[in-house]
Amino acid sequence: MVSMRARSCSGVESCNENHEDDLNYSLEMCRWLLKALGVWSSVYQRVTKLEKVFSILMRFTCFSCLLFVILPSAYNMFFVEEDLKNIVKLLGPVSFCTSSTIKYFILGSKGNILRRCIKHVEKDWKMVGDPYHRAIMLKQVSISRFLITVCVAFLYSGGMSYHTVMQFLSKGRSNANVTMRPIAYPCFNFLDIQSSPTYEIVFFVHCVSALVQYTITSAGYSLAAIFATHICGQIQIQIARLDELVDENETKSTFHDRISIIVRDHAKVVRFSKEVDEALREVCLAQIVESTLNMCMLEYYCLMEWANSDMISILTYFMLLVSFTFIIFIFCYVGEILSEQCSRMGPASYNVQWYNLPPRDAYNLILVNAIALYPPKFTAGKIMDLSIPTFGTVVKTSVIYLNLLRTFAW
Repeated sequence: MVSMRARSCSGVESCNENHEDDLNYSLEMCRWLLKALGVWSSVYQRVTKLEKVFSILMRFTCFSCLLFVILPSAYNMFFVEEDLKNIVKLLGPVSFCTSSTIKYFILGSKGNILRRCIKHVEKDWKMVGDPYHRAIMLKQVSISRFLITVCVAFLYSGGMSYHTVMQFLSKGRSNANVTMRPIAYPCFNFLDIQSSPTYEIVFFVHCVSALVQYTITSAGYSLAAIFATHICGQIQIQIARLDELVDENETKSTFHDRISIIVRDHAKVVRFSKEVDEALREVCLAQIVESTLNMCMLEYYCLMEWANSDMISILTYFMLLVSFTFIIFIFCYVGEILSEQCSRMGPASYNVQWYNLPPRDAYNLILVNAIALYPPKFTAGKIMDLSIPTFGTVVKTSVIYLNLLRTFAW
């Protein structure tokens, strides 16, 4: 039953005494990632001047590391390298770095709307007064933290293996007639990367750039996971309220109070969903394009290294392939769960014992049912919905591109 404390809450006071701890627990992993990128100060209002200065330094450092990879690699691909196979081998890592830079710029430019989304989450944590409702929200936070942890583990392990282990232990490196110090990306021609300490500095910058790229991908994914699971938690709370809506022992005015709370909060959830979609749609579109291309390239690299019998490279590329496949699957899965959860409001409102209500009161449920017919969705740039069928389309498209690539570059 909805507690009287929850009903009497105003927009100023807090119903949840532990709301600060709950909010920190909800945003903790996302905060770590965004702070490392220097973006947190633009999406969270309560930051110190020192944190703002640190954010500016981190943004400059991250952009510099990304450009240190993109500029010489692009020049090498378009103006220096003539072997098509070498160009294709560079295309995957460079396209991922370019896409990460685009997503980084998008996240930095979306500070205002992301701040509004975080403030909405903070307000919901303040206003949850029922312990059962708080438990629902905490369960959803646990789900988002688990998904983010798995995503980060896959991405960082596979990505850093490519930049470190594979560069030194792959068969192509060990069989070379000339001793060359390995490096993941081409570098500027005026630098003698085979001499010390130039090689060590360039290698370190490339590794830092890789960490920045994976942090950007993880940050965009963490925002989507946190906001989507938060919306699902709010929908489950409204369904729980619907289950307790009809109580013969309570007065008519109490029923009106309950249905007004449900309709009001349901409308807030729908508006919040639209704001989240507006904040992340460009990031999702970049992720869809990036994952399609990178899955295609990694499948191609696995086939190439299989022909060369290079197990180190095969395992590294396969780990990266699993990582990118998992990331785009979870993006689509989050969108699917969001739509599925929001559409449950319709059956839940129908299952209320509306036949025991006066006709005028029963009519109030029609609005809830009507809104549930058009559940909010996450979209990729308003071009496609994030759903399980979209994931299938991405996988099929990557295989189609793989066949084309094998035809022209094998």
